[in-house]
Amino acid sequence: MGRAFEYRKATKFARWDRMAKQFTKAGREIVIAIKQGGGADPEYNSMLRRAIQNAKAVQMPKDRIEAAIKRAAGRDAADYKEVVYEGMAPHGVAVVVETATDNATRTVANVRSIFRKGNGSLGTSGMHDFQFTRKGVFTIPADKIEDPEEFELEFIDFGLESIEKNDDGDKYLIQVTFTEFGNFADAAEKAGFEIEKSELQRIPNHAKDGLTDEQVDEVLELIDKLEQDDDVQTVFHNLA
Repeated sequence: MGRAFEYRKATKFARWDRMAKQFTKAGREIVIAIKQGGGADPEYNSMLRRAIQNAKAVQMPKDRIEAAIKRAAGRDAADYKEVVYEGMAPHGVAVVVETATDNATRTVANVRSIFRKGNGSLGTSGMHDFQFTRKGVFTIPADKIEDPEEFELEFIDFGLESIEKNDDGDKYLIQVTFTEFGNFADAAEKAGFEIEKSELQRIPNHAKDGLTDEQVDEVLELIDKLEQDDDVQTVFHNLA
């Protein structure tokens, strides 16, 4: 079958691994939304509506979304806690790791081990508060917004800070202030705009640059290892 077959097989398995990871992340987001947002009915739980939107954005099948909601609403559902870890990757790159875990002892041990093996170090909570600014980031299909300037004027009082198209030009990426995340989501929904995805991100205030290709690869390898951990939801960093 040759190298081409082996390459295609490896690529397919890597894609399946990424999908499985995305589905796990989406499922845990649904659990947290139901536990914190007040029930399993998305009509009355805005957190759950956003979790379902995000699950659809990663092409999670409808039956799996429904199964995740059913499990999360059950008495025996895992109780996931959101825990944030901060540390340093090699060469002075700041890293923030957001996790959803039902066993914080296991998670911190895994995260610490990944940092150590990647020539980094796990730090203390809050050490990177000055390095990142939390923002709400929304994705809306470009054909749903006829006039971005009018959209900006309509939602500037709901924390909108910027609106711009993605590289492909088929979606608008909208940044809002952290404190107005929920208000913007509710206002956009009421106005009839189709939110494809919504999330809270940590935007670096200053990018770390000047690294060699080898140093960048070392940092990216550590970040990749963190992202592969089952408890890790998102990894933010300030690598240029």
